[in-house]
Amino acid sequence: MKNLMIAAFFTALVVATTSSAQQAPPAQQPPPPTPQQRVAMLQQWLKASQVQLRAYQWVETTVLAKAGEEKSRQQNQVYYGADGQLVKVPAGSASGGEASAPRGPLRKHAAAQAKEDLTAYLQQAAALVHSYVPPDPNRIQQSVNAGNFAVNMVVPGRQVRLDFKNYLKADDVLSVDIELPTNRLMGMQVSSYLDTRTDAVKLDVTMGLLPDGTIYTAVTKLAAPAKDITVTIENAGHRRLGG
Repeated sequence: MKNLMIAAFFTALVVATTSSAQQAPPAQQPPPPTPQQRVAMLQQWLKASQVQLRAYQWVETTVLAKAGEEKSRQQNQVYYGADGQLVKVPAGSASGGEASAPRGPLRKHAAAQAKEDLTAYLQQAAALVHSYVPPDPNRIQQSVNAGNFAVNMVVPGRQVRLDFKNYLKADDVLSVDIELPTNRLMGMQVSSYLDTRTDAVKLDVTMGLLPDGTIYTAVTKLAAPAKDITVTIENAGHRRLGG
């Protein structure tokens, strides 16, 4: 009889333990970062990436095309100087896309003027690109403080987009794509303009990843539909300084 009581006790204990385990509430997952926290993470990444890239030098290739035809190509060796500013050293003479020299003084003058205009536009477009890429953490904070910040889910649970309006110019938009849940910067898009709003441009930025985990701007494409011009800036060949 005593043995039967002991067996019944252990049976009840097992049943109670199993039932309790089945009814135990699931472990709570940490809440996702708030929009403000995501902005803070982005600012931290931008600052950290600039520090990490100071250990590298790379080749920057800038190509200007009009109506799909390459008109200019420039290459620079790029690295950060001791003052933290980018240093660009021409890697070779710039090339043009003209097949043959035009005949006659008027045609030569017109071709020279057109080339000069394209060169000036290339310089202006490249300067605009570098005003947005990489983004300035301080300008991002100013956009947030002014209430010009929005969060849009691109792919639920996988990708979110942070939109910063009036980032550099009135009515422009800097959009940053963040991977969830790693909070890794995936890419950027910019809607802006050069001198006037009629000269609208769009930027599409693809990020790259170095072997040590450093994220960098791999390819930036600028499209100016009104002028049928595209500018592509590619950063490649990263290697450590002194290596």
